[in-house]
Amino acid sequence: MTIAIFYKLLAIFLTVGLGWAAGRMRWLGSEQQDPARVLGNAAFYVFVPALLFRTTVRLDFASLPWGTVLAFFVPVLAVLLATYAWQRWRPGGQADGPAAPAVRAIGVSFGNSVQIGIPLAAALFGEVGLGIHIALVSLHALVLLSVLTVLAEADLARASHRAAGSTRPGLLRTLALTVRNTVIHPVVLPVVAGLLWNATGLGLHPVVDEALVVLGSAVVPVCLVLIGMTLAYHGLQGRALGGLRLSVVKLLVMPAAVLVVAHWGFGLAGLPLQVVVVMAALPAGSNVLIFAQRYATLEAEATATIVFSTLCFVATAAFWLLVLKWIA
Repeated sequence: MTIAIFYKLLAIFLTVGLGWAAGRMRWLGSEQQDPARVLGNAAFYVFVPALLFRTTVRLDFASLPWGTVLAFFVPVLAVLLATYAWQRWRPGGQADGPAAPAVRAIGVSFGNSVQIGIPLAAALFGEVGLGIHIALVSLHALVLLSVLTVLAEADLARASHRAAGSTRPGLLRTLALTVRNTVIHPVVLPVVAGLLWNATGLGLHPVVDEALVVLGSAVVPVCLVLIGMTLAYHGLQGRALGGLRLSVVKLLVMPAAVLVVAHWGFGLAGLPLQVVVVMAALPAGSNVLIFAQRYATLEAEATATIVFSTLCFVATAAFWLLVLKWIA
């Protein structure tokens, strides 16, 4: 691992540490006032939608390397759905709430593709590899957050019907509630709006674009500070083991699945294969906690997953680079 990537990891932990200090010193208010929730809502309702809308509007679908994109997202979605299904139907899988399976699924699938991924791709693969990585990043949040939102909202709709006294909620009612809550959602709505605006070909006015850039640039620091504040207010609350399990899946199972499917399923080799495997091997991103906070479910476990996977990434990244060198 290069010194630049090591410094990037240190900077991330320093920012999280500042958030922890802010929480411990009650700089933004007491735990009872719940400033972490306010900060999380600001990220989820303002900063993340601005970033997603601008990203979607600026996407050039014609120039995307679709073979490489599919080679990455097919196995990633397979692991995501397998994790969700296991958590959804195993005994006690929804003991922490209806949205718990989706929250755990995002923990094993959503990587830190910007803060760590971009400098890592630039250092390891140069300009060509970075271009492939950016193509994946452009769809990363759009695809994963949209799928996970549908899963979470469907489970919440079923739970709502059961709470209302219906032992077997009607399919049409559940579907209608899921569609409404999925579309009118701070993640999916800006994506849909961005796709529609993209289709017009009008682009963004420079003033609007600059405003979206400013709002979107707040996502990273706000989310990192939020991780530290959540640790200060709530600790891991006995969720360390759960965080470790999700970290193992994220750092080992996910890249292994991408390697097998991309190389032997899609015939990917050389630089594109290296980029997709390293992308899959990235530690859990801060959006994992934002998603958990949105549904008030497993925040401590999401925080543990981010912290543990980022700490262990130093070792697992070196391992996957050795595996890729051996295959090549």
